[in-house]
Amino acid sequence: MARKLAAGNWKMNGTRASLAEAKALASQFPAPKVGILLCPPTTLIGAMAQALNGTAIQTGGQDCHQNTSGAHTGDTSATLLADIGATSVILGHSERRADHGESDALVRAKTETALAAGLVAIVCVGETLAQRDAGETLDVVRTQLQGSLPDTIDADKIVIAYEPVWAIGTGKVPTLDEIAQVHADMRSTLKARFGADADALPLLYGGSVKPRNAAEIFAVPDVDGALVGGASLKAADFSGIVTALEQV
Repeated sequence: MARKLAAGNWKMNGTRASLAEAKALASQFPAPKVGILLCPPTTLIGAMAQALNGTAIQTGGQDCHQNTSGAHTGDTSATLLADIGATSVILGHSERRADHGESDALVRAKTETALAAGLVAIVCVGETLAQRDAGETLDVVRTQLQGSLPDTIDADKIVIAYEPVWAIGTGKVPTLDEIAQVHADMRSTLKARFGADADALPLLYGGSVKPRNAAEIFAVPDVDGALVGGASLKAADFSGIVTALEQV
C-alpha cells in the first residue's frame, strides 16, 4: 500500500514569525501515524528545518532548477535545498506551469535532478477548467504523467499530486466521484508503465482541501493524502486535515 502524506505548500507566504505555526503543528503531532511535510518559501527552508529538528515533521521546497549548479541567477538547485535541510520538493505545480511556462519535459528534468540529490519529488498534474469542460481531464493527466516522470521510479522517492487547476484556492472542489475517477485512472496508468511498484506510489489530492471536507476526500479510494495550500499556513487548520488522514 502507498504511504499516507499530508503536505503543506505555503507558496509565497510566511516570514520568520510564521515558524511558530510549524512548531505548534509539531507539538500537536509528536508521533503522527502519517507523514507530515511543510514546504515554505525558500527563504524559510533552513530556519524551518532547524526549528523542526527532532520532530516528526519534515521540510521541503517548492521548486528547484533542473541543473545541479551553475550560472543561474535567482534559482535554487536540488543540491542546495538538500544542503539546508529539505527532504522533498514540489515540482510541476500548475502555478509554475502557468506562470513560468514549465513543460512536462522540464518537470521531468527537475524530477531527475531532485532524485539525484536525494530528495523526494512531489510531481503535480492537473487540468484547467477549459480542459475539464472539454472532457479532456484524463487525457491531460495521462500526458502529464507520461512526460513528467522518469522511466524508472523508486516508490519511496516519488509522490504524485493531482490538483485540478480550477480548484486551487477557489473553494471549488470536484465531486468525490470525479476525484475517484482521476485517481483510479492515475493508478492504472502508472501500473501500466511501472508495474507493481506503482501500487506504493502515494497519490495526493490538492485543491481547496479544508478540515471540513478532508475526511470525505481521504475516504475516496487511491487518495493517499493531500497537498494543501492556504489551510496549511495555520496549525489550527492543518492539524484538522492531518487528523482526518490519520483516521482513514
